[in-house]
Amino acid sequence: MKFALFYEIPVARPWDPESEYRAYKNTIEQAVLGDKVGFHSFWTVEHHFLEEYSHCSNPEILYGAIAAQTQNLRIGYGVRLLPKPYNHPIRTAESVAVLDLISDGRVEFGTGRSSTRMELEGFDVSPHETRAMWSEALDHIVAAWTEEYYQADGEYWKMGAPRRVQPKPRQQPHPPIWGATSSPDGHYEMGKHGVGLCSFTVGVPPEELVGRVELYRKGLSECTKPAGKFVNDQAATFTMVHCAPTKEEAYEVGRESFEWYPQHGAGLIASVAEWMEETGTELETYGYTGDALKHQREGAFAHMNFDYIHSSGSGVIGDPDECIAAAKRYEACGVDLLLCLVNPYNIPHDKVMQSIELMGKHVIPEFA
Repeated sequence: MKFALFYEIPVARPWDPESEYRAYKNTIEQAVLGDKVGFHSFWTVEHHFLEEYSHCSNPEILYGAIAAQTQNLRIGYGVRLLPKPYNHPIRTAESVAVLDLISDGRVEFGTGRSSTRMELEGFDVSPHETRAMWSEALDHIVAAWTEEYYQADGEYWKMGAPRRVQPKPRQQPHPPIWGATSSPDGHYEMGKHGVGLCSFTVGVPPEELVGRVELYRKGLSECTKPAGKFVNDQAATFTMVHCAPTKEEAYEVGRESFEWYPQHGAGLIASVAEWMEETGTELETYGYTGDALKHQREGAFAHMNFDYIHSSGSGVIGDPDECIAAAKRYEACGVDLLLCLVNPYNIPHDKVMQSIELMGKHVIPEFA
């Protein structure tokens, strides 16, 4: 199992004029350290309007800065939102290709369709069309990378006549493709599409991933026409991670963030079901958001406290030995790449740097 740095780029209140500046500068410094100590890759989300939770709305600019300051760290879109009008697929193909060129071919291309009311409603995206738009956009992107001239002619995007989409990526035939999902049926769909799995489920024990990874592998076995020019059969998941010299320090530093992040994130997922309820429409492919809304109304989010997260292994936290043991549970569940959310909310920069250093020195070597 490989390890990656994963970021939402939270900016906790109270804010001052330098808050977002510090968040981005700290993220870059942490990525540079991660490159030095052996992390496989660096990934961020693309999110919009999610105050405190994520201020990472235009990550490709950040990726360019990190590419310029690192040597080996692969750079992952975690993820690029594909539905219309978030990102036009041709603009996406261009953006990824430029990053792949300037990074010497270090791009991992993660894709997704969005899962919060704040973003879907804010961009006037129909939630009932996001899966179809994701699939069509992916076809356009791959063709733009691999065909000398391409003419998009789909339901959602058309080009009118063939054009050369340029530049082309450095990796041939194209960077590895990943797809994000939170729903069980989504895991199967990612396998059917032949793309790498980004299983975005937080606050649950790693053993609950087993069934979802099995659904993904089942989909892979039935994949007859992959979305890309090759099958990416890697399974990734993300979890909160904090490593400290002692367990006591890790618990003290990480407690607030390890509680705030899953509780707030679950509320964002539930917001889609609440929106659909207000508008009298069916959840369809967002059925899992209905479960989140039910749990929220039952008060179940409060049970995702630090004691539960720690005792259930739903996060990796402690001294190096405890972090190794927790990470081994993810490896045993079939995870190939563990995306480490090293700052879920407001862990201080110096403590994140210490955690990255300890992970590189003690934890990652145990999985070589």
